[in-house]
Amino acid sequence: MKPWVSLVARLVLGGVMLVAGALKVTDPETAAQAVRAYELLPSALVEPVGWGLPFLEIAIGLLLIVGFGVRASAVAAGVFLVVFIAAVSSAWARGLSIDCGCFGGGGQVAPGQTKYLQEILRDAGLLVLAGWLWLNPVSKFAVVSEPDPEPQGVTAP
Repeated sequence: MKPWVSLVARLVLGGVMLVAGALKVTDPETAAQAVRAYELLPSALVEPVGWGLPFLEIAIGLLLIVGFGVRASAVAAGVFLVVFIAAVSSAWARGLSIDCGCFGGGGQVAPGQTKYLQEILRDAGLLVLAGWLWLNPVSKFAVVSEPDPEPQGVTAP
């Protein structure tokens, strides 16, 4: 049953990463604007992060969807999600009124138009999927199936 659950986790997490990156890659200026709105990075890093982030999201999404390097891709997605959760939490705690820019757009919004809790809960759910895939990388229909780790207490001859 685990390989089927891992397949679903792979496709959902990979699909979200792919769509998020694809929606941003077509408008890098807006992606940079979304990064700038968080007020976390020095201005010299805003453009490179805004332009590069979508390509990394697309790469991670594609790797997960096809099932190549699942464990490493899940770790990369997990790191992204932890950073996204921290950034959204920081914006919320500092009273900023911004759209997360997770699926394109981003930047300032009217007070009361933020969706911080929903964004954090969504990313936490995706982080659970990344954790599942880190623990259970073997899945159906993967291009490269990673070997199961040896059971505890059993040593190779």
